[in-house]
Amino acid sequence: MAEPHAHMLSWSLPLAIISALVVVTALVYLRGWLCLRNAFPNLIPSWRLAAFMCSLVSVWTAVGSPLATLDHRSLTIHMMKHLLLMTVAAPLILAGTPGFPLVCGLPKLFIKSHPPRANLPARWLERCLMHPVWCWLASTAAVIGWHLPVTFQLGMHSHWVHDLEDVCFLLAGLLFWWPIMQSSPSATRSPRWSMAFYLFLATLPCDILSAFLVFCDRLVYPFYLSTPQLFSLSPLQDQECAGALMWVWVTFAYLIPAVATTVQILSPSNTQSQRPIEAARDTVACPSPNGAEAEVL
Repeated sequence: MAEPHAHMLSWSLPLAIISALVVVTALVYLRGWLCLRNAFPNLIPSWRLAAFMCSLVSVWTAVGSPLATLDHRSLTIHMMKHLLLMTVAAPLILAGTPGFPLVCGLPKLFIKSHPPRANLPARWLERCLMHPVWCWLASTAAVIGWHLPVTFQLGMHSHWVHDLEDVCFLLAGLLFWWPIMQSSPSATRSPRWSMAFYLFLATLPCDILSAFLVFCDRLVYPFYLSTPQLFSLSPLQDQECAGALMWVWVTFAYLIPAVATTVQILSPSNTQSQRPIEAARDTVACPSPNGAEAEVL
């Protein structure tokens, strides 16, 4: 019992730092949302606030709660953390449109105005990076790359590599869901009907990986041979459970938005909710509590 206890103590400070960052982010977003709500009541609805707060809870559960220390004792817990980051936290973050409220929630000292042309290179780079093909490749590379035995073992033995792994899964999730969360075809330069196909293709690498973990009948990650197991499962049974969890979770996580996208295509009037934000993105001034205004471009 001494080894798990020592492992928990080694993670106590990082977990406290992550928890503090999550709380600060929530307060900044709430401040910005309230300021925007007072000035433009219909700009960012309440459900976006709820989505972003739920995303922070998901991030905290995956990397800042005691659950984060248990992935060294169970591959199933490890898999659950990555699924939370990629398929729950990431789309909820995008649904909360965090850029606008977070910038408006920052103190005036951190907000600077720039001429519109100064953002043109950044917007061109954004359009290139957010192309669906690149988003699909980045997310697939993260899933497959970090589950290779070499990189997996490295992440289990190094704190900073493990933290890098969590960040990569969150960023890969944000990239993956970006084309899905955009309401207008011009945002991704792809027709909306292609998003259903995009989601279908995304299930393939996950299905292959999960099927391999379930049916290979050998332990892929020897790290778990030397750690006490949870749930009274053998390391091989834990691996099979992790693969089955990924298989079922990813299927439903991608099936639901695929159906929602199809319904949205058949009901074009439902795509109007994002337009007020897009129209105001370059012109709205963020009101601050002390009466000052800072322009967001």
